[in-house]
Amino acid sequence: MNKKDIVLFDMDGTLTPPRKDFDKELFVPLRQLAKHADIGIVTGSDYDYLNSQMRTLIKYSELRFVTHLLPCNGTKHYKPPSNSDEEYKLFHETDMQQHLGKQCFKELMSILCILQSEMCYSTFPLTGHFISYRGSMINWCPVGRNATHEEREEFKKVDESYSTSLRLRELDKLRYRVNLKCNNKVVIKLGGETSFDIFPIGWDKTYALSHFKDRRCWFVGDRCGPNGNDKEIFDLLSKQGRGFCTSGTVDTYQIITKITQEIINDKV
Repeated sequence: MNKKDIVLFDMDGTLTPPRKDFDKELFVPLRQLAKHADIGIVTGSDYDYLNSQMRTLIKYSELRFVTHLLPCNGTKHYKPPSNSDEEYKLFHETDMQQHLGKQCFKELMSILCILQSEMCYSTFPLTGHFISYRGSMINWCPVGRNATHEEREEFKKVDESYSTSLRLRELDKLRYRVNLKCNNKVVIKLGGETSFDIFPIGWDKTYALSHFKDRRCWFVGDRCGPNGNDKEIFDLLSKQGRGFCTSGTVDTYQIITKITQEIINDKV
């Protein structure tokens, strides 16, 4: 059985600028890392976004053979292909609606529709694809996941113009309403720069660790503070010296180099 360490990375803000393609400068340190450890990408996004943003690495690079894909906080797991003729195949997935029950799920979707309708009175653009059900989680994006970069920036300016962030206000409102209807079964986090991730308790990114119980795991992410969707896994692994918070892809480059050296030193 393969007992190599595995280094898990968040995607947006860690391996890519938010909602943009993989930073190719990271090929250099990742290739060095891959000589000593496997790689995992654990993101709140679903497989389609992961495949689009990380395509250069997981489609055309030799790193695809050591890279696990863990969309939806790792509640979905695609194992690396074993040869160039294979594609990534879904190995594990969960069902949020079945886990919560149909009534709770219906109440949750109803609340999101009501809150989104209230956004019609806001000054930022509304673009479409506001609520994304991914099987094991829901993503709510008030500006819409169809937003261009410029429209996302416009939303961020409106968000920051409030004395208390617009998203933080909506987060409190959403948590209150959902917990009343779903008996505190649901966790709601800020997702990236413009959205909210909603999932059952225990289905945060620590879920990804359940796929690698026989390995020593590391984690690198950018949303490690309160309400961030990297917080739980960062808090857990940083206690063991294996959790790192990055400020962006340039910082990630340095962190990968540091982790690689630590793994090498441990084997000496």
